Amino acid sequence: MDITSILIALFTLTAGIGVFLVACQMMSSNLESVSSKRLKRLFSRTGDNKWLGVGIGALGTAAIQSSGAVTVMVIGFVNVGIMSLTQAATIIYGANIGTTITAQLVALGMFGTSSLSTTIIFATFAGIGAFIMLFAKKDTTKQIGGVLTGFGMLFVGLSMMSSAMEGFASLDSVKQVLARISDPLLLVLVGAILTAIIQSSSVMTSIAITMVVTGLISLDQGIFLTMGSNIGSCVVAIIAGWTSGTNAKRTAFIHLTFNTLGVVLFMIISLLLHLLSRGEMSFGTLFGELFPRAPQLQLAMFHTIFNVCTMFVAMPLTNQLVRLSCAAIKEEPKTENIHEPHLYFLDEQMLRTPVVAVRQLKAEIENMGKLAISNYRRSIDIVTTLDYKEIDLFRETENELDYLNKELVRYVVLLSGKSLNNFDHQYLTSTIRSVSDLERIGDYAENIVEYADSLRSQDAKFSEYAVNEILQMRDLIDALFKEVMTAYHSLDMSALGRANQIEDEVDRLTDEMERNHIQRLSLDICSPQVGTEYISLAQNSERVADHLINVGKTIRDLV
Repeated sequence: MDITSILIALFTLTAGIGVFLVACQMMSSNLESVSSKRLKRLFSRTGDNKWLGVGIGALGTAAIQSSGAVTVMVIGFVNVGIMSLTQAATIIYGANIGTTITAQLVALGMFGTSSLSTTIIFATFAGIGAFIMLFAKKDTTKQIGGVLTGFGMLFVGLSMMSSAMEGFASLDSVKQVLARISDPLLLVLVGAILTAIIQSSSVMTSIAITMVVTGLISLDQGIFLTMGSNIGSCVVAIIAGWTSGTNAKRTAFIHLTFNTLGVVLFMIISLLLHLLSRGEMSFGTLFGELFPRAPQLQLAMFHTIFNVCTMFVAMPLTNQLVRLSCAAIKEEPKTENIHEPHLYFLDEQMLRTPVVAVRQLKAEIENMGKLAISNYRRSIDIVTTLDYKEIDLFRETENELDYLNKELVRYVVLLSGKSLNNFDHQYLTSTIRSVSDLERIGDYAENIVEYADSLRSQDAKFSEYAVNEILQMRDLIDALFKEVMTAYHSLDMSALGRANQIEDEVDRLTDEMERNHIQRLSLDICSPQVGTEYISLAQNSERVADHLINVGKTIRDLV
């Protein structure tokens, strides 16, 4: 094999890895989009049941073919406080099992004869998927085509890597150099470093399978490289966690500790096998006997069994892992500043999993609605009682509404550039208007507090009749808010119908308040100096109702 052949083999290997990485990304993003609704429902079921967490992690990773994406998603959930560390730990266990599906697919693709192997058969899906993407009209059909194209390209990349490995395997010098790298710790370290560089344990395991099948390395070497890839895969979680809050860092720590625990455990078992059998037995010989004449299956099955066994060992130690993470990463000292505005359900890391980010965006908007309506209630309390005990909380919430308005618009712009299905894209187009409507409710609440300031400066107040009408308006707005949020959350058109009826009542009450006020003025029950504030308050409340209805109306196109 001359220098030209070596260069060709190197270029082919690089190209094969590149195609494989692109295929993994293509499959992952399109699977995310196709399965978005199921994925949202899946992660909404996380509870205190540890086994349920493992199942959700495994299914979620199998669905989108990316344990890194699932782990980053979990870190995002923990960071915004909607998932506990215990829940996160069990989902990470499951994600490690789900990621072994790729290795099993690769092993399956390496069966068959050289003339017609499963690799060639599966690679044809790249062409089929490309034609579907080219001619399909619907987004969902195009995404299915993208999944098929990515699936086929996996095996195109695999074929290129195999071809390059066979070239290297024919070189005795290369085989001799690789044979010298037999120290298990060194192989684990190499596997971890390479995985950290390419940021995909699936790709590293697939490369190891290809090297074992072509005879470039032994099964034992492939096994230790695969074990190292489990540690290297933590780099994605570490990057995501260390740029987030304390609990996000703890989640990344749990991920690293869990994966390292599995490697240490199997290294000890490997050493015991070697000592007890006097060097005659290893994982390689054991799996070679279990799955004879199928080196690709031997390594793929080790990968699966390794992760399943690690999960069973870690499950009873979950609480101890959580406590260890809390002890290792202390709570960051809290500043004495006033509460700073922040996002409750979103962070930047969630942009890596757009379908879940859309679900969390909806939760963020619903929470913004609660903040807006709470400030409207406070403004009514202040103007009817002239009691300013909650004025600091009112101003704090108003600042938060202004912050959410800007941040959510920015987040929607970033999210709209991601790969999403048609439904989610349609939802995103409505969110900027909804966010603006909710922020305007806060502005009207500010106006009402200013009316209270005016009354206080004049040493005046509303009459008992006026206060009763204002409280009646507040109750109608409360009822309207509940129906709108029900409609918005569940896409419930019947709730929207009820909301429209309440909004009509708000309009009637506004007209009635104006007429009654004029009548009270004529009877000298109310003073003229409060008239402007009272009429403006009624009109502002009506506009609050209008903005709430606008939020509810966005579900029409979605339904």
